[in-house]
Amino acid sequence: MARDSKVWRCGKYELKFDRPRIMGVLNVTPDSFSDGGEHLDTDAAIAHGLKMLDDGADIIDVGGESTRPGFTPVDPDTEARRVLPVVQALAKAGAVVSIDTRHVEVAKAAVRVGASIVNDVTGFTDPRMVDFVKESDCGLVVMHAGEVADVERPRTHTEVQLDTSAAAFMAQKAREAEEAARALGATGKSKRAAKAKLISGMVQPLQPQLPFDAPASAAGAEQAAPSAPAEPAVALEAPAADAVSAPVDDAPAGDDLAAVMARSAARTGATNRTSQLRRFTLPDSAPIMRRVMGFLSDQARALIHAGVDRERICLDPGPGFGKDANEDIVIQREMGKIASLGYPTLCAVSRKRLVGAIAGVEDARDRDIATFGVCLGAIEQGANIVRVHDVAGFYQFLNGFWAIARPQPRRAYVALGSNKGEREENIRAARDLIAQIPMTCVSACSRIYESEPAYETRQAAFANAVVEIKTELAPLILLEELLKIEQKLGRARGKNVRANGPRVIDCDLIWMDNEVHGGDKLRLPHPGLGERDFVLVPLEDLMHNPARFFRYEGIDVKEPEDRVGHVVAELGTL
Repeated sequence: MARDSKVWRCGKYELKFDRPRIMGVLNVTPDSFSDGGEHLDTDAAIAHGLKMLDDGADIIDVGGESTRPGFTPVDPDTEARRVLPVVQALAKAGAVVSIDTRHVEVAKAAVRVGASIVNDVTGFTDPRMVDFVKESDCGLVVMHAGEVADVERPRTHTEVQLDTSAAAFMAQKAREAEEAARALGATGKSKRAAKAKLISGMVQPLQPQLPFDAPASAAGAEQAAPSAPAEPAVALEAPAADAVSAPVDDAPAGDDLAAVMARSAARTGATNRTSQLRRFTLPDSAPIMRRVMGFLSDQARALIHAGVDRERICLDPGPGFGKDANEDIVIQREMGKIASLGYPTLCAVSRKRLVGAIAGVEDARDRDIATFGVCLGAIEQGANIVRVHDVAGFYQFLNGFWAIARPQPRRAYVALGSNKGEREENIRAARDLIAQIPMTCVSACSRIYESEPAYETRQAAFANAVVEIKTELAPLILLEELLKIEQKLGRARGKNVRANGPRVIDCDLIWMDNEVHGGDKLRLPHPGLGERDFVLVPLEDLMHNPARFFRYEGIDVKEPEDRVGHVVAELGTL
């Protein structure tokens, strides 16, 4: 029920989640971690974006700055030159476009040329970005970016220690020893001696103070693994938690996100950090989720208090941003908790390090199949949107799963038209073939009407009707079935065929419950729906006041005198 009731308002679009939505990744960069340089050329980027729409993407996420571990920051002017022509072209094609940027200048320009979503990897911690989006109506993706979330905002609650490893534990005990020595008035030499003594293992902490993933004592460790030789208490290569925030030499000065990702690049993955002291496969989820969910919910509330409508906000826990593989896996397993906050939730794990760690795949380009599995797990936990590179593959994967696991008939309208041969019989034959489409039935039919030709007037009058169907197919799959019906009845399509000319049959998918789609292959709602009298009049047989209904859906429905293809007669029942 929570999944089905969530709504994401993104400018003129309203996305609903009776099925998961697919966000296609379009990196207009030379250095992205899995496809850098492939779509840096503007024409190539636009073509790839249109292809992803035709492959099944609901949203295209356009980015002009790579934020991979160890990335080099890009100035806003360069980023804008890369992305703005792409955003404008895709928006013109009817796509829901997301701009992936942390620069307010780029966000403003992108929204001005057609972007409907601002995806800010720094979670709207920049007050200038908040000032902009509160005056806009675009959708927002609030992302948690590791330590950037802590650096950029004042903390109003106790800092949570994420790293529960023995190294962090011993470092904490060293700090406590130093503070105790200072309280007792010890000299600098004695303080250093006490600290060194504790770290070296000569002073053992009391058993009740041990973290959950460390053995109770050296004797306990020997009992847990009798054949293992004794090792020093501190044998990890990983730095203590406070050392993670230390400056990195190759991190750009003054760029917090770049510094975080430089540290991420320098880390050895959590799967490589092993110790005799480790007892559980993953760290405790509670402190990790408190930190991530605390930031996301705080930022969402701050945006709402600033004047942003709640239904414009989507949350992303930011896998890979200042987190190691273990932490990311914990977060993905706990996506249900993030979804329970009540906002649409984004899963953006495509080809990332945690996927490689799970599947044992080094090359990012080879991680798509494992990505699908992780995304499915997130969907089962309540994720509403998945951000993927391989849209075509995931679209097939999701349709296969959804057809079996989530039976869900939805209403759609198909407009039928013919002005060649036996017009009325062509329409009836099309109706019968539609009823044979898998997972689809015809639930109602309008009468058949005669109408004037629209757009191309030098041709015979048309017979028109509309059928209401119930279907469990995805829109692009349903469209393919309708095109097969046209072909079976003798309809010819192609570059050599006159546009809007005479035809045996036309099967136009004009509207479908909760579906918004753009691209060259399919546009939903149909861009001509609001101006076609030969569609709106038959629809009056199927619903009360279709003009009012579609206006409420955000479609510009023209008055009867301003429409094209006016109905002139009734030809009979369908």
